[in-house]
Amino acid sequence: MNVYKTDKIRNVVLLGHGGAGKTTVAEAMAHLTGITSRMGNITDGNTISDYDKEEIKRKFSISSTVIPVEYNKVKINVLDTPGYFDFVGEVEEAAGVADAAVIVISGKDGVQVGTEKAWELCEKNNLPRCFFVTNMDNGDVSYRALIESLQDLYGAKISPLALPVHIGGKFGGFADVVSQEAFKFVGKDQHQAIEMPDETAEQVEEYREALMENVAETSEEFMERYFGGDEFTADEINEAISVGVADASIVPVFLGSTTNLQGITNLMNNIVALFPDPSKLTATGKAQKNDSDFEANYDDSKEKTAYVWKSIADPFIGKYSFIKVMSGVLKSDDTMYDIQKETELRIGKLYVMRGNKGQEVPELHAGDIGALAKLGDVNTGDSLSSKANPILFAPTELSVPYTCKRYRAVKKGEEDKIATSLAKLNQEDHTFRIKNDSANHQSLIYGIGEQQLEVVKSKLKERYKVDVELLTPKVAFRETIRKNSDVDSKYKKQTGGHGQYGHVKMRFEPSGDQSKAYEFAIEVVGGSVPKNYYPAVEKGLVESVNAGPLAAYPVVGVKATLYDGSYHPVDSSEQAFKTATRQAFKDGFLKAGPVLLEPIVSLKVKVRDKFTGDVMGDLNKRRGRVLGMNPDHKGNTIIEADVPEKEMDGYGTILRSMTGGQGEFAYEFARYEQAPADVQEKEIKDRADQLNESDD
Repeated sequence: MNVYKTDKIRNVVLLGHGGAGKTTVAEAMAHLTGITSRMGNITDGNTISDYDKEEIKRKFSISSTVIPVEYNKVKINVLDTPGYFDFVGEVEEAAGVADAAVIVISGKDGVQVGTEKAWELCEKNNLPRCFFVTNMDNGDVSYRALIESLQDLYGAKISPLALPVHIGGKFGGFADVVSQEAFKFVGKDQHQAIEMPDETAEQVEEYREALMENVAETSEEFMERYFGGDEFTADEINEAISVGVADASIVPVFLGSTTNLQGITNLMNNIVALFPDPSKLTATGKAQKNDSDFEANYDDSKEKTAYVWKSIADPFIGKYSFIKVMSGVLKSDDTMYDIQKETELRIGKLYVMRGNKGQEVPELHAGDIGALAKLGDVNTGDSLSSKANPILFAPTELSVPYTCKRYRAVKKGEEDKIATSLAKLNQEDHTFRIKNDSANHQSLIYGIGEQQLEVVKSKLKERYKVDVELLTPKVAFRETIRKNSDVDSKYKKQTGGHGQYGHVKMRFEPSGDQSKAYEFAIEVVGGSVPKNYYPAVEKGLVESVNAGPLAAYPVVGVKATLYDGSYHPVDSSEQAFKTATRQAFKDGFLKAGPVLLEPIVSLKVKVRDKFTGDVMGDLNKRRGRVLGMNPDHKGNTIIEADVPEKEMDGYGTILRSMTGGQGEFAYEFARYEQAPADVQEKEIKDRADQLNESDD
């Protein structure tokens, strides 16, 4: 591939709902620019983007993929992204390095949840954007209704620049709103001028008038001319559209049929003409030596800096670190400094990736996207610069995973191999996290959704030949007491020679502080228990609170007071007093109104107003307490509730089902509360069964 300078680069991310046709759009671009001799398709599993075995098997994108295409002496780095919400981290990483977005909409399905989420991501990243409507060859498509849906959502900034032209009752061309000309498709996405159909001319005039209002708003001069009745030239209109696209005050809509390779060339022409090249954008890092801003701004003349936005750690492909050059010109064999790892590294060869295939290039200019191979510990989110002047770029903000499963090895003895394999997969996907919950003796995996975790499980088996099962996580209950008790515990054992003797009298009561397992007080008078045995008594408490008498959960909020006892000058020992204390604790705990405490989480759910009732009803079923409902004045309600953690298993899947994928949630641990009697009874029984199985 040729080397491209910054002004000849466009970094464009394809966004949209799952199944809208993003991968097919990317495949069509690749085919029309000569990368492939025949166009691949998802059904056959031979597209450039979806090369992973999981993607081929499941027939949808799981990872974001870069496909650089060369068109009219411009390099378009096409970033194809997944549409399913479980893989939103891949989308966020790609959007973080894109300079503009094409939001793909299926003409037959219209505006979907993924369309709206794509828009929200563009807003968050301040991305210039356009819409591309696919499946226009489907006879049921109402383009006008789709435009009205978009305008209802996003206002008059939605500006269709192309309208469908039907020839012989079928979609066969387009009308250009700016030039007011009609064209029919011929050959491989070429087109030739035809007479404007009467039924189309009226719509073109209507949309052109709305477009002129948007064009007028791009400058004061244009506004004055518009109200003065002046006509804008085609060049002025196109220049104004570019200005409007750059600040998202104008959002064009284009159309086509990827199946018939129609409208793709028109889309690429507009990507080149309307979307900004990186040199027109800003990018700022932080100089670490003096904590000042470094304005990289994709400037070729500045020192070399780069940001690692994605990683592949595939045993078959190898490890690649995907970078965006933030400033300077990166060349093969350059030496760079990884700020996060505090190490210098020789980058070796430079690559541009097309799917999983790397093509070597001698250099990458500022604003370009490429890849580096086998960079050891370099990870996603790392910043590369010179050691003399380290520049740190803010990492992409990724969604937080809240869906949790417990995992365990199907075959015993593979735990270490599983941990190593998960760490490698985690290099590729930072939206799943591994946690070792030692308190409950379980290994946990957190993800955006259950489908993502199933893919992780499948990749473990396919790539690394290890098998895990995903289970409902154990909830971290706690045990405490609600009353007071007073016990007398004596441990006495005679086995010939020295015996064992320890005797304690202790009071147990709630401490009022559940952040601590226990408080230990001593009120012994007269030396009935010698001071040198006090530490042994506390050791007995420490061992006792690790696993309470009710269900072997950790104990919290207990105050234990040693006030009397006795000892034997020969037979008493630390071990004897420790044992006597453990007996006293068990007896005293069970006499002091023992209860199970369950963890409560503070939950926030954001849903469209129309789904509020359904979500509230579901929270009631989960024993949730709604604390408040607040509108965000964007058509959503934010529901705040306290919910037992035990009831959160599978919540993400249920919420998506109730809200058509629109609901979002987040939670964090709040406190422990006494569990209802029926929950306690069931938990104690289930826990006893689990412990018996472990013993077996």
